[in-house]
Amino acid sequence: MNNEFTAIIERDDEWFIAYCPEIPGANGQGHTKKECLNSLAEAIKLILEDRRQDTFRAIPDDAIKEIVKVA
Repeated sequence: MNNEFTAIIERDDEWFIAYCPEIPGANGQGHTKKECLNSLAEAIKLILEDRRQDTFRAIPDDAIKEIVKVA
């Protein structure tokens, strides 16, 4: 899945701290900007996967499931 999200990055002494306004709860941190963005990307990935799994629990077993690609 290729998606782009906004990273808001702030400096806190020796740390870079980031969050993603489009994905509530997605935060990252690191000693470098790159580490911080990688940490944020991993948090976004985990949150989206958890939300996807959570939604599928409510779908009936006999429902038709198809993949839809969004560019």
